[in-house]
Amino acid sequence: MSVFDIEIDALTGVSAHLAQYRGKAMLIANVASKCGLTPQYAVLERLHERFGPRGFTVLGAPCNQFMNQEPGSADEIAAFCSATYGVTFPMTEKIDVNGETRHPLYVALVDTPDADGYTGDIRWNFEKFVIAPDGAVVARFAPQVDPEDPAVIGAIEAVLPG
Repeated sequence: MSVFDIEIDALTGVSAHLAQYRGKAMLIANVASKCGLTPQYAVLERLHERFGPRGFTVLGAPCNQFMNQEPGSADEIAAFCSATYGVTFPMTEKIDVNGETRHPLYVALVDTPDADGYTGDIRWNFEKFVIAPDGAVVARFAPQVDPEDPAVIGAIEAVLPG
């Protein structure tokens, strides 16, 4: 089973089956609007614009599990991201990334090790995963790693389909 077999709703509430991204490279990040790392939204948007024409997308997954830093409704989250950071990349419904109510998407992601060998629970907002066009999870990056860090860019470029 690949991440492309997982169903998740879009932030707008409609079904956003991940199969629509089959054949594309992706970067998935759990996101929050009231976090010290929230400025990463702008960097994620730059990646989305830079690599989008080459078969890439960023997918943001709002999560309120870390000190309630994503308290808003779907409409509030969408308005904040668009107005504050110009976000155009797709966003999922607000989900849990840890615990008994962990969304199946994150069940599929958390066993992937980062560069230090860490696997398991998501540590904070803006933990990043790079997905290959076949749905394989190929890289994991800690929340504090800048989305334009050379290691992140290298992982994305290594799996671009074009």
